Amino acid sequence: MARRRDRIRAAFEHFHAAAAAALGAAEVRRDRAARAHAEAMAELWLRETGHDAAQHDPELARVLANPQLADVVARVAEDRAHAFDRWQGDSPQLLSDIVAGATPGAAGDDPAEWKAVAGEAEAVGEVPEMWALGTGSVEGGAPFRVAVPLLDGAHLQVVSSPRTRERAEAMVEQLVLRMLRHFRPGVVGVHVWDVGQLAGALPGLYPLTRTGLLTVHDPTRLEALLAQLADRIRRVQTRVLAAGSTSLRELAEQSGKRPESWMVAVLVGNGRELPEAELRQLQRVARGGIAAGVVLMLLDVPVALRRPVESVTFGDPPGVDPADESAPVPAHTSLTGPHVRVEPDPPVPQDEVTTIATAIAAAHEEWRGRLGAFADLLPAAEDRGRERSHQGLVTEIGFADGMPAQLCLDDHSPHALVGGPSGSGKTNLLLAWISGLAARYGPGEVELYLLDFKEGVSFTQFAPHPDGHRPDRLPQARLIGVNVNTDREFGLALLRHLSDVMRSRAEAARRYGATKLAELRAELADRGITGPEARLPRIVAVIDEFQFLFTGRDAVSAEATALLEDVARRGRSQGVHLVLASQDISGIDALWGRSAIFEQFVLRIALPRARRILAQDNEAALELPRWHAIVNHDSGVEHGNQVVKVPEAGAALVRDVQRVAFASYPDEPEPVVFDGARAPAHDALVARLPVDGVPRALVGQFVDVHGSPAAAGLADAPGRNLGVIGPDARVAVPLLCSAVESYVDGLPDDGARVLLAPLAPDAAPDADELAGRLRGEVEKVFADGFADRVRELAATVRDRTGAGGTAGHAPLVVVLFGADAAEPMLDRTGTEDLRAVLRHGPGAGVHVLGWWQAAQRLKTLLAPPGAAIDDLGAWIATGVQGADLTPLLGGQPLDWTPAPGRGLFLDRARYSRPQLVILTDRGGGG
Repeated sequence: MARRRDRIRAAFEHFHAAAAAALGAAEVRRDRAARAHAEAMAELWLRETGHDAAQHDPELARVLANPQLADVVARVAEDRAHAFDRWQGDSPQLLSDIVAGATPGAAGDDPAEWKAVAGEAEAVGEVPEMWALGTGSVEGGAPFRVAVPLLDGAHLQVVSSPRTRERAEAMVEQLVLRMLRHFRPGVVGVHVWDVGQLAGALPGLYPLTRTGLLTVHDPTRLEALLAQLADRIRRVQTRVLAAGSTSLRELAEQSGKRPESWMVAVLVGNGRELPEAELRQLQRVARGGIAAGVVLMLLDVPVALRRPVESVTFGDPPGVDPADESAPVPAHTSLTGPHVRVEPDPPVPQDEVTTIATAIAAAHEEWRGRLGAFADLLPAAEDRGRERSHQGLVTEIGFADGMPAQLCLDDHSPHALVGGPSGSGKTNLLLAWISGLAARYGPGEVELYLLDFKEGVSFTQFAPHPDGHRPDRLPQARLIGVNVNTDREFGLALLRHLSDVMRSRAEAARRYGATKLAELRAELADRGITGPEARLPRIVAVIDEFQFLFTGRDAVSAEATALLEDVARRGRSQGVHLVLASQDISGIDALWGRSAIFEQFVLRIALPRARRILAQDNEAALELPRWHAIVNHDSGVEHGNQVVKVPEAGAALVRDVQRVAFASYPDEPEPVVFDGARAPAHDALVARLPVDGVPRALVGQFVDVHGSPAAAGLADAPGRNLGVIGPDARVAVPLLCSAVESYVDGLPDDGARVLLAPLAPDAAPDADELAGRLRGEVEKVFADGFADRVRELAATVRDRTGAGGTAGHAPLVVVLFGADAAEPMLDRTGTEDLRAVLRHGPGAGVHVLGWWQAAQRLKTLLAPPGAAIDDLGAWIATGVQGADLTPLLGGQPLDWTPAPGRGLFLDRARYSRPQLVILTDRGGGG
């Protein structure tokens, strides 16, 4: 395209050189003032009209009849003919060929052959360099086609006279029709403002108004149209061109797609100057318009515009009666210069213009009726996963004015806020957004953390089937959380993880002298660093119904607010993006008072009837129809609004995107799946326990982004005992059995001894079942023999301690079912013996794992003298109020309300405060 433009310019420069030579030849021969005047008149006569002009101009005829001037006229004519001879040979045809190549399709076809069909192109396709407007000639020589650059090339300024005004309007109408016919309907939108009348200019195009392709503006409200154009320019500059492109044209050449339609504003004036304020606004629009797809076509609007602008000037030839409608209507263009006489193409009859406009409107209606396929927004299968996220994440979410509309997460719009009441299409939009990202970016470019706080399963389709019936999954997903409305701590864990990721990336950036993710990735690539350190994908965390994080004034809400502010503020430079969605404005209200958080959410998406998502005075979403959204990349201010039709992302299509992505990246690790309605599998968690020689008692799964097993490492060290605290035997006893089994399985194969003490009568069946599953030597002791056995255990501990510890002795595991019942069975000496076993046993290879119904009973047992709460180095509580656990925390207050399938786990060797865990399917969780 650039080469074609150069050829066009070169052809006209060649012509201009010939014209300069002719004028120079005439100039040197003017030796006297009288002769100069006569020569100038002769030059004007020959250039503009021809010899027959003397018949219409008596003064000119008198001058030319002077025999003394005959040689002057002859020399001028001879010099000009000689200068143009070389150009008049093959150049007109060459120029016509060049123009034909620059005006493909409707941009250059013959108006006489136009039919009532529209939209020859089904997409943007090739953008013509120029648009034909007529035929030119020089000195009566061979004709050639004349065109002007428009759209991405230049604005157009047309000047006419009263006699030529109608012809000028017809030319503008033809140019508009060429643009509308060349592209798919909807790619070009036309706005008409006529200072003289509400419905006068371009009347044949008015059928386009019913589909929105043509908008007629109030003649008294030019400032409103100019403000609309300025808003469009501002939105494109701040959002679409934010990544570094200088224009939509450049962006389209780089990406292969044009992200925005063109806005063509036809302003029809009366030759009078505009008010000063409107004049300045028009000049501002002209300066930034071409780069942003805003094109001005000015007819008799006197204003001085800087380039890029081309002009067409209609003038009455000298000696022609302005009232003579049969006289030719010549024009000159700024591109061809004053020496080319341009005859605009004949006007298309108005009834044919109306017929063509009607056909274009019908084609647009048909196209809009087909804008329901989400598949049209996805890249072809062979192009899936090829995009790079260095500068940001861009995906197409719907259609705006017939063009694909984009959502951008980058340095300029780092986070997004999505809102809409139930039934407004919020879930559909999120699924479409996630699928669009997965279709464009591989796992090395984007990682997804998906969290749904409401009681829904929208994101489970991106996870592998829990029973293995479906092996495929979304390889970009690292975390999928559903049904977490009662587990706010899971959202807290996600924010903690994102904060840790940002901290790690910030340290790497400082180490390599980078300030943001794009620079860090480039620096690592330049240094040839590969592997895990160089894998720095952008992270998108989607939290649906995020307002649940802020319910209640407690420690979870306080920490979540602090972390959210940290991620929102620093995520921009570290490639960590938040997408917070809500159908309830209460979540939005929680952020409105925290400007440090809320202002970081530059991208706002408001679905029908959504409130408080956009700026406070922007209520555009209240009038949206179904399946539409306001997409705003300017913090919700009104000028950033873009009305987008969001097609349905059906389950089958979402599944197809996932299947293609999984086929391309089958070796990516499975995502961590957290389902608040399902207990994690005991066996799967046991398989993930560290293999480091330390046996561990599994009690559940931590609420974190890795799905880490929660287990107490029971090494031969002080305090390494485990207690299960809870009043409900149906939960506590299976939990104790699960912990014992995993611990025994982690012991060496050559000799574990297990002592089972079912002190609570209803625990006997569980003890029997556990005995059948354990390997090694298993012994049982009941209530009547428990006191004696405790005395023996204390002696064993003393013997082992005196002999130097565990050397030569097999591990001994003491399992107490209903340890509260031991108190009546033991006298004072027996209680001291049990305390001695708890305190000194772990160092001698004797570990106690027991179930206590009440925390106070356990605290009494561990009370001095002879014991301390540290002797029970790990415990898990289920079904116990936080206030009841305070004695086991040294008096520290604990705000905790028990929930089914959940427990509080404290391992004093690792944590200072209890941690929330999810009980396994074999440990009381399901």
